[in-house]
Amino acid sequence: MLQLNYQDKYLECGTDEAGLGCLAGPVTAAAVILPKEFKNDILNDSKLLTSKKREVLEVILKETSVSFGISHIFMETIDEINILNASISAMHCSIEQLNPHPEMILVDGNRFKPYKKIIHECIIKGDSKFLSIAAASVLAKTARDAFMKKIDKEFPMYGWAQNKGYPTKAHRKAIQTYGITKYHRKSFKLLPDQLGLKL
Repeated sequence: MLQLNYQDKYLECGTDEAGLGCLAGPVTAAAVILPKEFKNDILNDSKLLTSKKREVLEVILKETSVSFGISHIFMETIDEINILNASISAMHCSIEQLNPHPEMILVDGNRFKPYKKIIHECIIKGDSKFLSIAAASVLAKTARDAFMKKIDKEFPMYGWAQNKGYPTKAHRKAIQTYGITKYHRKSFKLLPDQLGLKL
């Protein structure tokens, strides 16, 4: 059973990202403040939900949350500042959009940089422990999936509508066959050493 609050003194938001381990596309984060009486029996870590459930929850969360923010950080920036800094930057950009501003930030995982002197708590597997982090994980995932489906129309040979840019066998085979696109993260190891890469 996921908890609604970490504590009762401060106004909390939860934040999480999607797309950390992908070879293509942005890293996407969301931040969410849920209402005090929020309840939902389906909401959980987005990785444990079907895409249909995530899409249903996306609508519910956007309608019922006190506030939410969603941000993409794109490939050029990921290559420039590295994926960890890019994911934290996406979280910061999402928190920036919240109104009212939170007084405490619950972060999924174990890495974060302070944001505007607001207290934060890093929680490993937080998306399966706290509703606000789970909500952020759903909004980040649905926003990123929508982006990957959109760019799949531009480059259908990579199968992004299905693999969402993750390093599946089919995605790596397509990289080997067709080379890389403007959406690939050039700082990532796109192919295992034994396979040549067309640039």
